[in-house]
Amino acid sequence: MKTQYKLKRTALAVSLSLLVGGNLAIAQEDEAIEEVVVKASRLQGSAAAVVEERRNQAFVADILGAEQIAKTGDSDAASALRRVTGLTLIDGKFIFVRGLGERYSSARLNGANIPSPDLTRNVIPLDIFPSSIIESLSVQKSFSPSMPAAFGGGAIDIRTKNAPSEFTANVEISGGYNTNSSNGNTYSEDTSGLASDIENAITAFQGDFTLRNLLQTDTSLDNAAATELNQNLLRTLPRNTGFKSESLNPNFGIKGSIGNSFDESFFGGEIGFLASVAYDNSSKFSERFTSVLSQNFTDNCDTESFTSEQIANTCFDRSTDIETTTVSERLTALLNVSYKLKNHEVKVLNIYLEDVEDETEINIAQTFGSSESTIFGNGEATRTHEIEYEERTLEVTQLIGKHTFLDFYGLGFDWQYTESEANTEIPTSVNYVFNDFYDSDGNYLSSEITGDDNRVIFEFVDLQDNVNSSSGNFTLPFYLSNVEIELTAGYDFSDRGRVYTTSSFAINNESNQAIELSTSESEILDLTGFLSDEFIDNNNVLVNFNEPSAPDADDYLAAQKIDAGYAAFDVIYKGQFRLSGGLRYESFKQVTIATSSLIFDAGDLNDLFDPDIIQDGTINESDTYGALAFTYIGGENYQIRLSYGETVVRPDLRELVPVAYIDPLTDLRTIGRAGLETSDIKNYDARFEYYAGNGNNYSVGVFYKNINAPIESTLTIGDGEFTQSFVNGDVATLIGVEFEWLQDLTFINDGLFTSGNITLSDSESTIDPGTGGTLTNFERRLSGHSEYVVNLQLNYDSANGKHSSSLVYNVFGERIVASGVSGIEDAFEQPFHSLDAVYTYYPDFNSKIKFKVKNLLAEEQEVTQSDIVVRTREVGTIFSVSYQYDF
Repeated sequence: MKTQYKLKRTALAVSLSLLVGGNLAIAQEDEAIEEVVVKASRLQGSAAAVVEERRNQAFVADILGAEQIAKTGDSDAASALRRVTGLTLIDGKFIFVRGLGERYSSARLNGANIPSPDLTRNVIPLDIFPSSIIESLSVQKSFSPSMPAAFGGGAIDIRTKNAPSEFTANVEISGGYNTNSSNGNTYSEDTSGLASDIENAITAFQGDFTLRNLLQTDTSLDNAAATELNQNLLRTLPRNTGFKSESLNPNFGIKGSIGNSFDESFFGGEIGFLASVAYDNSSKFSERFTSVLSQNFTDNCDTESFTSEQIANTCFDRSTDIETTTVSERLTALLNVSYKLKNHEVKVLNIYLEDVEDETEINIAQTFGSSESTIFGNGEATRTHEIEYEERTLEVTQLIGKHTFLDFYGLGFDWQYTESEANTEIPTSVNYVFNDFYDSDGNYLSSEITGDDNRVIFEFVDLQDNVNSSSGNFTLPFYLSNVEIELTAGYDFSDRGRVYTTSSFAINNESNQAIELSTSESEILDLTGFLSDEFIDNNNVLVNFNEPSAPDADDYLAAQKIDAGYAAFDVIYKGQFRLSGGLRYESFKQVTIATSSLIFDAGDLNDLFDPDIIQDGTINESDTYGALAFTYIGGENYQIRLSYGETVVRPDLRELVPVAYIDPLTDLRTIGRAGLETSDIKNYDARFEYYAGNGNNYSVGVFYKNINAPIESTLTIGDGEFTQSFVNGDVATLIGVEFEWLQDLTFINDGLFTSGNITLSDSESTIDPGTGGTLTNFERRLSGHSEYVVNLQLNYDSANGKHSSSLVYNVFGERIVASGVSGIEDAFEQPFHSLDAVYTYYPDFNSKIKFKVKNLLAEEQEVTQSDIVVRTREVGTIFSVSYQYDF
């Protein structure tokens, strides 16, 4: 546990700045506003409007509007954000800002903290927010006091759509097809979850279903009755899971919305509402390859294993070929009701998001060396069939208010109160393990289960994450002849609780003899259906509860509480010099406790809830964080920004407990580490922005970050497998430059314009060899950092408003996805060149037809280690078409 109370130098400087203007007089002036009419193309005009909002921000920020998102055809917040300067997308869910990992970015919904349905991280997977509910996305890259102090690369605010000023309604239907997803491996899912009989048996027999324990616990049983009892428990598990190969359904979706505003006569206010619903269904199939590089590999080693010579000279300890089929369903519903009365507005927002993912995998693994199991060597391989059905939901209720009190010198007050709950359930997760046999030509002969334990693993997972969030901001403007001042004070409270539980069951072959299951290649897919009643009756297969005993655990409880308050100022002198800054005080408390369903006596309880163990999983910090920004406004054409902020990044909930899980980003077994410390960060930014006519604009910025005690990943190796954990490094630095532009190309053709951004950066992280174990590099780039990120767009709007199109390109530089150990270099994800094309046709005022092609280059994802490809994944080219009608 770490408790801190400190006042930093910057905080002192900001406090003195707040005292400026003690002799100011308060005044208000009514000014006539000249009507301005702006003519611009549909897309270029919307882009220019978003740029104007960014221009008026006191701190460096990027804004992405709904029209821009529609232009690129991105379906969710995650895929849209990769168009923002310096942002890259990981696993289709998480955003890396300026090369910093997902732990260095945070996301809010309309300014509120919300929970995460992700099983392995407390950051929010941004793919769950469909673009249909998004009004704009704000990415703030320099810290301001109104933001959470947990700020590294950037803070993302997802702003949902508001009620329209007049009647609007629309409906949209869409369809799509992935080129490599014509066929896939499916099964008949069982989503009933854990049966009550076996759940009750865990308590009755204290998690031990062995025949010996059944006989000792229930003395009325004989050996035959105990066997029958055990096998009846086995029968309650979802066993009808035979795979079949079939055509996958094409992607399709439907969405609609309706909204309006109308006057009410009782108080003289205005009531508005917006309701929307969207449903999407998609299927994809991909082939993957993963491997573990041998510590004895040579420069001329072989990456294939089709001959005995290649096997003897292999690069790997283990390699796996994988077929993955994923069927996803997503349902989104939004209801926004607002009431406006003069200078006051209150709205209630309800959001429901449901995301279902049904995935199957067929893995063929070969091992090399002394425990050789290879198809073209000894004619053997390990086959695994995996099933995972996952349901994620997020429910959010927000009450938001905005008020301006003209009788009190224009005092403004905005506030929000949010209750939200995220749930993730895995009612079906099964892993089957078989031995395959092949002839000398590599032709399949048969499959069997070996005569030992863990032939099948069933797992049931439940995650509940609840957050209550409230915040408010008071704003008071002052006006003098040459000075505009705005003073702001606010509060920010958040309470969070997370409960993660898992129940695992192992099917063991107690006969100690292998059992042949298939002798025909046509029966391979149906192997997972072998646990029939007949098979159970005729073979000595038994089930046992597959949970670690105390003090080990695979469940955890977590709680987090943040109490914060801030004061800030924004001063503009003669419309030319702008000074903004303030202080944020934040009290942060977090505790994560490993627990287990196998707690049956005081000894187990004391082992898991020992005060020293709880203290190691606890963070208790109170600190003050300062921010200061200066802007020189060079008239209408340009401005120069300088900013500095002190922030922090804290360990994830799960990283503080030694509970093992598989990290979906790295496919590595991962274990948390008690006692991880927070990382203090100093952030420096400088930016030059130039604004030309017709919405054209250009900017160049530089940034530097110094990170004390960065949280970095480490690896250990055993039995040909890697295990990932975490450690605090000594120090890390990040430095970079960003370029961004929007340029009219009417000199080539009317309606043509280009936009884009380029980020070039470098980083270095240092880890103490005493804590880094067998890491190859104790000085390296930060995990996940790319030295360059490039986003390019070529856009066209026809003069008659009938046509618009975009060609969108994105690429990032190689980045570390796993640390190298024992002389093996770090594993780098290679650049992925993404080229998308979007064309929209407007046949009339009410209709819109959109065609989109994603990944035109048909690139594959690759990971290399010591210049050897150790992981590949197909992506495929996706074609889609949609039709929208506005009533």
